[in-house]
Amino acid sequence: MPWFGTAPIQHSINLALQGGGAHGAFTWGVLDALLEDGRLRFDGVSGTSAGAMNAVLLAQGLMEGGRAGARAALARFWTTVAASMPEHFTQELPEGQGVGLAPMLKLMLHWTHYLAPEQLNPLDLNPLRDILEAQVDFARLRRESPLRLFIAATRANSGQLRLFRREELSCEALLASACLPSVHRAIEIDGEPYWDGAYAANPAVFPLFFDCEARDILLVLLTPLQHPATPVGAAAIQQRALEIAFSATFLREMRLFAHLREQLPRRWPGWSLGPLERRALRTHFHLIEAADVLGELRADSKLAANLKFFDMLKALGRERAQAWLARHRGALGQRSSFDLAGLFG
Repeated sequence: MPWFGTAPIQHSINLALQGGGAHGAFTWGVLDALLEDGRLRFDGVSGTSAGAMNAVLLAQGLMEGGRAGARAALARFWTTVAASMPEHFTQELPEGQGVGLAPMLKLMLHWTHYLAPEQLNPLDLNPLRDILEAQVDFARLRRESPLRLFIAATRANSGQLRLFRREELSCEALLASACLPSVHRAIEIDGEPYWDGAYAANPAVFPLFFDCEARDILLVLLTPLQHPATPVGAAAIQQRALEIAFSATFLREMRLFAHLREQLPRRWPGWSLGPLERRALRTHFHLIEAADVLGELRADSKLAANLKFFDMLKALGRERAQAWLARHRGALGQRSSFDLAGLFG
């Protein structure tokens, strides 16, 4: 495909991009490093919330101008998002703690516990809609996207997962994937209301397994898989409970993959394996994350659109991706680069 240019392509991979608000700038850095490296071909990308934004901007940029176009599209998106929030809405915290919301904005968000989005924002203003409509050609992506896209949203009236694929892409579908119900009105598509996709999949991995040709799946995670301590304060408990709710489906899905891989050699010794079993044995999982840094940031930093903060997270993502490439490139196409059963089993 033309967007790969002249760099030698060694492996085709799928990407599973987790949501996490402003922390999605870490994923921007990961993608930037992978694109700069130039030796990986992206087949399918599954994303939720901020992960969905990164997935669609990646596809838009590749469609427009190859790897360089993708790097530019992602940079343009995150820079514009940062510019959309007034500087006095965020505040820098002591060294190592990133940024947080200013007291005035935290007070405004406090009212989301008592007032519905229709009351707090009767005009339904959403700067993200304007940014996406200006930067993404959804009609062209539906026809020409170079990637298989899987954008997760949650059906508000049933809790079921809805995956929007590339032929169903729209600005509303992308906004639905990032619709926090305490802050934004439910996004209606064909008469059905949707909330943030993280309630149902953060992100969905199964479409990468069943619907894509590449057999390597790279997970880019923003939420720690293990916390060092149990929360005590009321706000910390509420935040941990939300993280657990947003991660539950993903963890259950990965546990199923781990269990399947673990059982295959024992359940079918000497038997002819079916298509599902063969696919499971050929699928390899990889992981890039930064729990040691992201897990220490304040919860409200996920809502802090701040360019300096974004640049810090991007640099962290680039660093982790480059380290992963240096250490695990040889595992691609051969084996998983972490202990799937140990982490998820």
